[in-house]
Amino acid sequence: MNDSSATTGPGRHVIFAPVAGGARVDVVARRISEAIALGLLADGEQLPSESELAVALNVSTVTLREALSSLRQQGLVETRRGRGGGSFVRAPADASIARLRRMLREYGVHELREIGDHHVAIAGTAARLAAERASADHLTRLEALISELADAGSVGDRRRADGRFHIEIAAAAQSTRLTRQEIDLQGEIGELLWLPFGEAVQREEVVAQHKEILAAIASGDGKRARECTEHHIEQAIARLIHFHLQLAKR
Repeated sequence: MNDSSATTGPGRHVIFAPVAGGARVDVVARRISEAIALGLLADGEQLPSESELAVALNVSTVTLREALSSLRQQGLVETRRGRGGGSFVRAPADASIARLRRMLREYGVHELREIGDHHVAIAGTAARLAAERASADHLTRLEALISELADAGSVGDRRRADGRFHIEIAAAAQSTRLTRQEIDLQGEIGELLWLPFGEAVQREEVVAQHKEILAAIASGDGKRARECTEHHIEQAIARLIHFHLQLAKR
């Protein structure tokens, strides 16, 4: 696993942060499955022990075991016995284009716009704060994620690099809540933003936009960072709505 495939300290803190009191099994399972789907937990990575993970998430051992059982049934976690055993991440196969298109058809235009409005608010604020608070390490990682997107050979790899770029900006803003919300948004709509293969998403354009956002953050220009991020997301949502309307006509 290379350095760019692992999430930073702030990002990991959010993944393993305490879940709201009385959390249900499905809430715990979703928290971990989102992190796996987004590549925040790498394929083959060993999760903390059951006791450590239960304490970190502030849930009972019974709840955690049921959540891990659910993840095993989904093929996202495997358990190995014996010395060196434990629970290990299994990265899911990328969703088929047919399934993603069915998912997009089920959304309404108003719902997509609302998700876009929410994402603009979260990511734009995170970018502004990152311009004030980002460390040199954050900037280095953001640059690495841009390179990862530029070099990604599959749509799934591009989507994960794009999503982690925005999550890393929220982490650079040093806000646990913004990072958590960015992870949730990427889990909700991240796959759809890279639909369809080569028909709408121009990787070079997205890379250029990421570079523009990073340049504003690195220069400490919070206003510019927010504007660039908002434009980037608004454009992506507009493209998605356009494609949704095309699918509705078929």
